[in-house]
Amino acid sequence: MASPTPIDIRDATPADASRVVATLSRAFEQDPVFDWVFPDTAARARSVPKVFDLFFSGNTPPGMRLVTPDCAAVTLWQAPNTPGEIGLRAAWRMWRATGSAIFRLKRVGEAVEAHFPPQPFWYLQIAGVDPTHHGTGLGRAIVQAGLDRIGNAPVYLETSKPKNLGFYESLGFRVVGEWDVPGGGPHFWS
Repeated sequence: MASPTPIDIRDATPADASRVVATLSRAFEQDPVFDWVFPDTAARARSVPKVFDLFFSGNTPPGMRLVTPDCAAVTLWQAPNTPGEIGLRAAWRMWRATGSAIFRLKRVGEAVEAHFPPQPFWYLQIAGVDPTHHGTGLGRAIVQAGLDRIGNAPVYLETSKPKNLGFYESLGFRVVGEWDVPGGGPHFWS
């Protein structure tokens, strides 16, 4: 039996921004967080790509931005001890991207950070695969590539989708907590 063809994973560059944003926007179309932050479907469709553009452009070294050659799979990682605070300019850009939904987005961000482990860790902030590529191994390959680069350092992520739990557990993650975003927000697993 032939072994599977390895999937090339590379560092994303600024030239990948539009394809990364498109992939992540499609990957998160049915997402409990964005459904709660943007309850209006039209507002969600307008705002989510802008949010991912800000996440991508703001996630530069010392973190990692990994993609497949066609950007059908994407991961954004934050290095240990990387400050999560955003400056005034970034806050203004986020306000312009989200409008009043920024308050719900801020509530999610604060809840996420409140559940971070106390020790330094690599943070898998975003992992997404274009839905047309689900089941092809791209998600596993791109997360594993990040884990391989990190080595034995602690890694943390959270998910709001129960169907993701088995996937992450198969990569060596284990659930260390469950919690809800205050004010009726989505449920998360850390």
